[in-house]
Amino acid sequence: MGTVVDVKLKRANKVYHQGETLSGVVILSSKEPLQHQGITLAMDGTVSLQLSAKSVGVFEAFYNSVKYTLRCDMRRPLLAKDLNKSCEFIVHSLPQKGRLTPSPVDFSITPESLQNIRERTSLPRFTIRGRLDSTNCVVTQPLTGELVVENSDVPVKSIELQLVRVETCGCAEGYARDATEIQNIQIADGNICQGLAIPIYMVFPRLFTCPTLETTNFKVEFEVNVVVVLQDDHLITENFPLKIYRF
Repeated sequence: MGTVVDVKLKRANKVYHQGETLSGVVILSSKEPLQHQGITLAMDGTVSLQLSAKSVGVFEAFYNSVKYTLRCDMRRPLLAKDLNKSCEFIVHSLPQKGRLTPSPVDFSITPESLQNIRERTSLPRFTIRGRLDSTNCVVTQPLTGELVVENSDVPVKSIELQLVRVETCGCAEGYARDATEIQNIQIADGNICQGLAIPIYMVFPRLFTCPTLETTNFKVEFEVNVVVVLQDDHLITENFPLKIYRF
């Protein structure tokens, strides 16, 4: 084994807040005497962007992820290869003050309530009712509620929760919007008993969610879709906008 450089942060979860000190150690492992021309640390914050091809002639860049990295570089003599090591860490925004007011939502899904349906008469008859305990959510706490299939002419194949991140950016020339599925969990499989309350429980993925952000030219918002798949492959979707906070 040659010379190895490593970076270890003192916090095991690697989560920091604004104003806190990032501390740890740089570990050098070598079986032979080691010569170098200095060790430097650099901290980088990067935003990954992607281009959208949805509009022609308009440049649209969408936020994909924010990444914070601590990089250690060790310069070595001319004939030796420089060594480097990167350590990614997470920066959380400061918790908001006050208490969050719950905003429960009761919903009912029937063929008549669905949007963007051309031939409503071809749909099987069904009634699905449910409740989200709150669409104002704390990012460190799960989204909860329940769902009940009261009746359906066609057996249910699957019920899923789909979490979507919606990014909007733009300027005077116009705004562009892009939605990305960041999590999909199945809460029921197969033809469930009608009238049975199915719990809704979704933990927000730490690396893909953040508090809802709204600025003049840039927004990061979140939505959850309740997706019911019937045995005849009819897909029923109900959308609920979410507001995510950190307390």
